[in-house]
Amino acid sequence: MKDVVNQLENDGFVVLEDFLKPEEIDELRGAGEEFTTNLPPEKDRKIFNTVDQQQSKDRYFIDSANKICYFFESEALEDNGSLKVHPRVSLNKVGHALHWLHPVFKKYTFSEKVKEIAFQLELIEPAVCQSMYIYKNPGIGSEVVTHQDASYLYTDPVKLIGFWIALEDATRDNGCLWIASSSHKSGVHRRYVRNRDPLAEELLVYDRPAAYYQESSFRPIEVRKGTCILLHGQVVHFSKDNKSDRSRHAYTFHIVETHHVNYSRNNWLQPPKEGFPLLYTN
Repeated sequence: MKDVVNQLENDGFVVLEDFLKPEEIDELRGAGEEFTTNLPPEKDRKIFNTVDQQQSKDRYFIDSANKICYFFESEALEDNGSLKVHPRVSLNKVGHALHWLHPVFKKYTFSEKVKEIAFQLELIEPAVCQSMYIYKNPGIGSEVVTHQDASYLYTDPVKLIGFWIALEDATRDNGCLWIASSSHKSGVHRRYVRNRDPLAEELLVYDRPAAYYQESSFRPIEVRKGTCILLHGQVVHFSKDNKSDRSRHAYTFHIVETHHVNYSRNNWLQPPKEGFPLLYTN
């Protein structure tokens, strides 16, 4: 485990192969696919797209922090909310409180494996702040633009770790992660915050223009299903759109240190009144 700690400090990410067993993958996949059989009514269907940032104007997105909410691919919906595609391949993601409100995702998020990693990383009072089931469907799975997770879930100091678990093989063809090694050492470049202007149309805004990253700085992280990629909150990464005929399902969640660490009140995602659920006590 010492190698994991050192690698996270040096590279900003760690690849943990065989993190989940085949039957565990199947259970998470089954739970994720269940969401596609009980979609919200047409009038309540919302698109998620990191390129156009349509969610910046959407109260539904802000209110999803402590709920289970559905977000669709832009190419999956007509203007009236009816589907252009089969329901099974219509969703972009479901989030952001799966870890607490859904028994299957809660079981794996608060597993002994996860707790052991947090312990080895010397996190004293880690809490789970958000979770998502990501579909990356064949043909219409949209890209996720270059970003740092700390831009959205900022803490002072930055004590944020992402767990990105592949539930299917992730390759260049179907939209694997691309990561710039050691990019976490350059600080937080941009923050996505709640708009202080009550009259503005945009509910969420970036506090500064996007930083420019050379594509040559990134390398594809192709992994087999069951692999967990640990992501430092400041490491820069992205994923391309999925134009292949194979989906790339993943389950991801983030933990933040709460001991002597301030979680920003300006973050789009805010904890419930009782606070984020602590990892070690659940």
